[in-house]
Amino acid sequence: MNTSYYHELLEELKAKETILIAVSKTKPVADLQEAYEAGIRDFGENKVQELVEKAEVLPKDIRWHMIGHLQRNKVKQIVPFVYLIHSVDSLELLAEIDKQAAKIDRQVSILLQVHIAKEEAKFGFSADEIRNLFESFQLMEYSYVQVCGLMGMATNTADMTIVFEEFSQLQELFQEIKSRYFMGIDTFSELSMGMSGDYKVALACGSTMVRVGSALFGSR
Repeated sequence: MNTSYYHELLEELKAKETILIAVSKTKPVADLQEAYEAGIRDFGENKVQELVEKAEVLPKDIRWHMIGHLQRNKVKQIVPFVYLIHSVDSLELLAEIDKQAAKIDRQVSILLQVHIAKEEAKFGFSADEIRNLFESFQLMEYSYVQVCGLMGMATNTADMTIVFEEFSQLQELFQEIKSRYFMGIDTFSELSMGMSGDYKVALACGSTMVRVGSALFGSR
């Protein structure tokens, strides 16, 4: 792990009260253990199998974040222990999480993923779909799911003006939903956006969680 970079990043994030999620996909357990000993407690994984295998052997106070596209048939594997699912991108997935959580009587915290990028390949609800979800009170049907905020991934581009525009739109949607439906309520508080290449822009746009991998652990 790039320890000097980590400490610099940590100071930067503390000033913004933003949580660092160390994206540890494909990295060996030894690398995660080193990061844990440096003080990191929030780790993000893209694949369920890898997340489960690492959770079994690493310290139990780690907060595991599912940040990759989640298939419904794998939900039950992580529901018992996952700290936060960032990538809830459909009503079908939301219903499956609620179903599996109900079986073990555990409320699961999630973020709704919003499609903000100009790339069709990325997943997520549109802004209007998010608005309709809250306006219809459809989310109230899922009593074992706690919606804690929104997540988005910007276009993969070197043009930070595009990234800034996309993150700003997500931040505006987050504030709109929070002010309309969660005034005075702390549960809806997380805006997960920003990765190694664009986290500084995300911070400027109010991100509360950044997902940093290659800058910490090196390229994959």
